[in-house]
Amino acid sequence: MTSNTRVVVIGAGLAGVRLARRLGELGLPALLVGEEEHPPYNRVLLAEVLAGRYAPEVITLPAPDGLRRARVTGIDRAARTVECADGSAIAYDTLVLATGSNPVLPPLRGLFTPDHQLPEGVHAFRTMDDCLGLAEAVRPGARAVVVGGGLLGVSAARALAVRGAQVVLAQQSERLMERQLDPDASRLVLRHLTELGVEVHTECRVRDVRCVAGAVRSVELADGYALDADLVVLACGVRPRTSLAEQAGLAVHRGILVDDELRTSDPRIRAIGDCAQHDGTVYGLAAPALEQADALAASLATGAEARYRGTRSLTRLTLAGSDSPFDLAAFGETEARPGDDVVRLADATRGTYRKVVVRRDRLVGGVLVGELGTVGALARAWEGAEPLPDDGPLLHLLTNDGGS
Repeated sequence: MTSNTRVVVIGAGLAGVRLARRLGELGLPALLVGEEEHPPYNRVLLAEVLAGRYAPEVITLPAPDGLRRARVTGIDRAARTVECADGSAIAYDTLVLATGSNPVLPPLRGLFTPDHQLPEGVHAFRTMDDCLGLAEAVRPGARAVVVGGGLLGVSAARALAVRGAQVVLAQQSERLMERQLDPDASRLVLRHLTELGVEVHTECRVRDVRCVAGAVRSVELADGYALDADLVVLACGVRPRTSLAEQAGLAVHRGILVDDELRTSDPRIRAIGDCAQHDGTVYGLAAPALEQADALAASLATGAEARYRGTRSLTRLTLAGSDSPFDLAAFGETEARPGDDVVRLADATRGTYRKVVVRRDRLVGGVLVGELGTVGALARAWEGAEPLPDDGPLLHLLTNDGGS
């Protein structure tokens, strides 16, 4: 069976749904193809579902009219069709790959069963099914080990602790969220998790998953120390999902290579979101995915040259679950180079921290923890990449909210 649709979008995540909705609003309906059984949802909020703060339906995305549930298995570029696992084919004039990313599963001994499945109690944390499986398995007093101390690992550890689990977080590098935060901000994240009862181990590597009768019982660290575990959560990052593009012969490096019009090496195929690599960068964040979807929708619907020039994106995280929420935001370069100017404001009692880095006369990065009233003004100054005024603006930016 073959159906004809002008624009076909593979992937019903944030990027794919945004593109399909924008195209519909602009009078160019698209067929959105997604393989998950759940309605499209905001993946960024999965940790809030795990924590019990939101029901799954709360994070559902407004789905476009044309949504088909199917697993795409191949692309025939000559025939301009995509093949699905059910044997059907979908014709396209323009194909958009919004296939997202897969969780990185570390090379641990005992991680997979003989039939290449994760053992009972071991979970990735990427999809709604992952989240619901974890939510069903966690219980007060359960011993949970989170492997990975980046943004996802910190969110998962906090959510499990809120659900009453005894959580140990194992981070291979020397501090938490080292990609986004400077050492002072990382220490505040550590303090917050510790106050929630999370036991954090840094500079340690998990090497082994121990199972009994197909269910996890412990994980072993490289130094031989064993951590008892009823649950193990793998939060070791993500990798762009590029297999369809590679099988179709498209140019792929870390992600699917795209130009400023988000074209792949085949001009009839575009790529956006976590799977795309633009100007050397794979973003893996929501804001760039949405900007790419908007730019591509304008280009496809109007025929105008709507070029994507890259995104200067800000990482923001709210950790609820204690007496007061813990907020943080980070953008740009949070570590200074020689010659940079740095302004810091810290209040150890309140657990707040603000820092900006200025190079010559431009704001190049910053990190805020605890009070985010100034984040709006700082982000605008950074995103604009324009020279700062000469009348001592840094302290003003750090202490006046300017709209958040």
